[in-house]
Amino acid sequence: MEEVRLTQMVKTSGCAAKLPPALLHEVLDSLPAMHSPNLVEGYEGSDDACVYRISDDLLMLQTVDFFPPMVDDPYLFGQVAAANALSDIYAMGGEPKLALNLVCFPSCLELSVLRQILLGGQSKVEESGAVIAGGHTISDATPKYGLCVTGFAQEGKIWANKGAQVGDVLILTKPLGVGIINTAVKAGMASEQAAQAAIESMTTLNKRARDLAQNYTVHAATDITGFSLLGHAHEMATASKVSMVLYSTAIPVLSDALEYARMGLNPEGLYHNREYLEDAVHFSKGIGQEVQDLLFDPQTSGGLLLSMGEEEGRAYSKESGYPIIGSVTAFSDFPLKVY
Repeated sequence: MEEVRLTQMVKTSGCAAKLPPALLHEVLDSLPAMHSPNLVEGYEGSDDACVYRISDDLLMLQTVDFFPPMVDDPYLFGQVAAANALSDIYAMGGEPKLALNLVCFPSCLELSVLRQILLGGQSKVEESGAVIAGGHTISDATPKYGLCVTGFAQEGKIWANKGAQVGDVLILTKPLGVGIINTAVKAGMASEQAAQAAIESMTTLNKRARDLAQNYTVHAATDITGFSLLGHAHEMATASKVSMVLYSTAIPVLSDALEYARMGLNPEGLYHNREYLEDAVHFSKGIGQEVQDLLFDPQTSGGLLLSMGEEEGRAYSKESGYPIIGSVTAFSDFPLKVY
């Protein structure tokens, strides 16, 4: 069988394929809200999953996520897409339990490719402790894969993207640069080391980050995906009615990502994120263009951004090894400031 290069079949890949945030909000903000006495959280708050009350002490979380491939290997593509979808449940402090496959598959490809995609996704769902119980497929010229995931959490133990408090520290559980590196890979300009580091990051579940954080008080949380670190931090700051300060030198970066940014190997979604957020972010003098690009870079299966009280945040950072990358201040003229 001829080797398949999945990334050559798509224009945009991974979470960089998301609609530009400005266009998405224009549509969503125009829709009438739907209400239910048991709906705790819908899409209005830009949280990572919806929350529905099952009983007095049990909450159900549900999310859906799928995208075109960002790697050529079908099995790895399935792993990345599944890890990305599961992340929304972890970002709200929940535990994934049930998943459904979502597949768009070209009729021109061998079915063995589809099998490998599904096996890759199944491997990550199994690692999470959840099960896949079915799904839906359609024939489409552009391959896409993802999951609808259902998870659960106890009342009072759920996290949201609002609730960050003045004095909190911000912790990031994965390095940045996935979107830029994937662009370099597609252009044939990425080193093997950089490509492998990006794959390792994208296929790592946020389970460990969530499990360790269960022993601490998390005031607010989200995961970093297509809208970039700045985009998702902006959602958290706005929802919490605070400002956030990010320390550029403390933010972890994947190998070679800054160099590729200097070369202009930036995904299209990066520019959409910059356009949407340019009036909400203040960069201090001396922050290089490549660093700014990195902070706007759309991530695929990125890490969790956690807002925690300083004492607990430092203890969590020490236990987990995840760095403190910023702090929460009273709201000022900019929701986000980068130093």
